[in-house]
Amino acid sequence: MSDRHILTAVAWPYANGPRHIGHVSGFGVPSDVFSRYHRMAGDRVLMVSGTDEHGTPITVAADAEGVSPREIADRNNRIIVGDLQALGLSYDLFTRTTTVNHAQVSQEIFLGLLKNGYVFPQTTLGAISPSTGRTLPDRYIEGTCPICGYDGARGDQCDNCGNQLDPTDLINPVSRINGETPRFVESEHYFLDLPAFTRSLGDWLDSRRGWRPNVLNFAKNLLEDLKPRSYTRDIDWGVPIPLDGWRDRPDKRIYVWFDAVVGYLSASIEWARRSGDADAWRQWWQSPDADAYYFMGKDNIVFHAEIWPAQLQGYNGEGDKGGSPGSLGRLALPTEVVSSEFLTMEGRKFSSSRQVVIYVRDFLARYDPDALRYFVAVAGPETQDTDFTWSEFLRRNNDELVAGWGNLVNRTVSMAAKNVGAVPTPGDLTDADRALLASTSSAFGPIGDLLARNRQKAAATEAMRVVGEANKYLSDQAPWKLKEDPARRDTVLHTALQAVSDCNALLTPFLPHSAQKVHELLGGTGVWSPAPRVEEVTDLDDGSPYPVITGDYGDAQAVWASRPLPSGTPLSPPTPVFRKLDESIVAEELARLEGNAP
Repeated sequence: MSDRHILTAVAWPYANGPRHIGHVSGFGVPSDVFSRYHRMAGDRVLMVSGTDEHGTPITVAADAEGVSPREIADRNNRIIVGDLQALGLSYDLFTRTTTVNHAQVSQEIFLGLLKNGYVFPQTTLGAISPSTGRTLPDRYIEGTCPICGYDGARGDQCDNCGNQLDPTDLINPVSRINGETPRFVESEHYFLDLPAFTRSLGDWLDSRRGWRPNVLNFAKNLLEDLKPRSYTRDIDWGVPIPLDGWRDRPDKRIYVWFDAVVGYLSASIEWARRSGDADAWRQWWQSPDADAYYFMGKDNIVFHAEIWPAQLQGYNGEGDKGGSPGSLGRLALPTEVVSSEFLTMEGRKFSSSRQVVIYVRDFLARYDPDALRYFVAVAGPETQDTDFTWSEFLRRNNDELVAGWGNLVNRTVSMAAKNVGAVPTPGDLTDADRALLASTSSAFGPIGDLLARNRQKAAATEAMRVVGEANKYLSDQAPWKLKEDPARRDTVLHTALQAVSDCNALLTPFLPHSAQKVHELLGGTGVWSPAPRVEEVTDLDDGSPYPVITGDYGDAQAVWASRPLPSGTPLSPPTPVFRKLDESIVAEELARLEGNAP
């Protein structure tokens, strides 16, 4: 185990409904591949997230059902926890934002910013619904963007040009709830003084190395027009504002986006408290050898490359106004913001409201989790928008996982089990044997480098190229023709089995479920690639019950290196590692999709 600490900070899925495969292609699979690689390489990983449960969409859903926001959050939290665990996402702690701990940490960050002068009160115009008199949050107001002219801009941000907006900026604003024109009235709020971070954020972004160019360029462009952002909202569902005269007000809360990003810190602190060492989180947030990688879709770049770094700098006293760190001490800024582009489906944008969607739960009811993980890794939206099609999913599964990797495992183990009953003892190696073993063992360096730099598509492609070399070796050497030369046959089979072992390690971050199976087919026992588990816990401060995802990842046998396969290890006839899918699934899934269309 190295002394290097890696914080994997994973975007918080919003708890207004189940998550679809577009969501997990942005935050879920990439963050887990990254974390599993670093654990195999011996680094100390802390992977945290949870459900984001405050804000307007949940109150709107609650109103529609006639239940409390907490009931909506509880229900969807449990669904999301189950889905992410089934996908194999190896969180050290996946929690939620409705814990007392999270509220306290969010309030501490707010007070630290206030003490250093980076949060200030201001009277502003807030939107209300003329028919109900209720506050209309920014996200529930739509209109034309005054900057790019896009017709579906929201009151807080234009998804077309990415600029931050206020509802009063919109041309022809209307309520998304009932279509009426909102009325704007005066309301007092606290604002984050973003312009006070123009220099410090610029210096920080200039010091970043290895970021995806689109992320870094987008973040730098945001600095050109920083405006104060409202830190509080007119809403009754969220973290209370920790000030006299505000604390008990039912209509004012911290803005959901400002409390959600604090979740990376609050989840780390909750994990530490649950571990029995309440200060353990500091190794990832305050140690000089620690790095922090934040994973999300591109619609979250603003909050992770600008707002959250500004909150951290302000709390640390590192903006233009100076100041000193709050009671938690100085907190580390992100090492990298790893943002994926968008996944579309059959040429259409995912939309739960229009039923253009495949929920994670439905997908995993019909297909294996590693099949989805592999598709996202090798063909996902890493640096450009990518289209998920059922025909391409079928091809990748059948041609690459089943006929490529699965076939290599199956025929190698099968021949060794049938002829020897164990891993054979090799004789003298030929040039061909040595060439294959050199190829598989030397792949760990370059593929590990790609994974460390979040070039997962290239890493998965290279790992499968090595699998192709092993398949070619087996076909060329044809051990099934060597009945009259058992010594040579055994040497070929041992070489092929060692290559399978190496390839399995190379593919473990992408395919943890099948990697465990292959480990066992090679005669291995115990845990190779650990699975996350769901645990029922109670809130550390108020006793409320909720489920978390956690796991014991330190005991895994998987390492990022070639390990000699011991001769004589007993082998049994293998069962297929992957399921071949029938071509009929394409038509079935397209019909299911069209059947859901309005």
